Amino acid sequence: MYRYYILAIVVIAIDQLTKYLVVKNMELYEQIPIIDNFFYLTSHRNRGAAWGILEGKMGFFYLITVVVIIGVIFYLHKFGKNNKLFAVALSLILGGAIGNFIDRIFHQEVVDFFDFVIFGYDFPIFNIADSALTIGVVFVIIATILDEKKQKGNA
Repeated sequence: MYRYYILAIVVIAIDQLTKYLVVKNMELYEQIPIIDNFFYLTSHRNRGAAWGILEGKMGFFYLITVVVIIGVIFYLHKFGKNNKLFAVALSLILGGAIGNFIDRIFHQEVVDFFDFVIFGYDFPIFNIADSALTIGVVFVIIATILDEKKQKGNA
């Protein structure tokens, strides 16, 4: 079980390191083109959730994040031993949630920097923690679908 916590810690470490590098080496709103018209590193701050919703509602984010962390740890211990994909998914969610929680606690904002323009749409800027959360949720969905198929096959 500890290896899943190690994965979460690795996500947190990479997330915090990349955010530190952005803050230390880039001016706010500075943009570095990686692939013109597609991918940029952009120093951005977010005081809300995805797409800036609920901006400034830090108390709400603190509460929700604590609830999510407790829930993820509970489910990791309850179901993670029997389903490795589910355990990896929860580890990614845990690492992502804590990564952004650290920013909110210490800076009252989240550092974002991955900036993609996809078919002319400037996708909201995000970070490693956001990526881990998203991948974790996709893995939870996949693990759930596979588990349902497995249970139907055994019925």
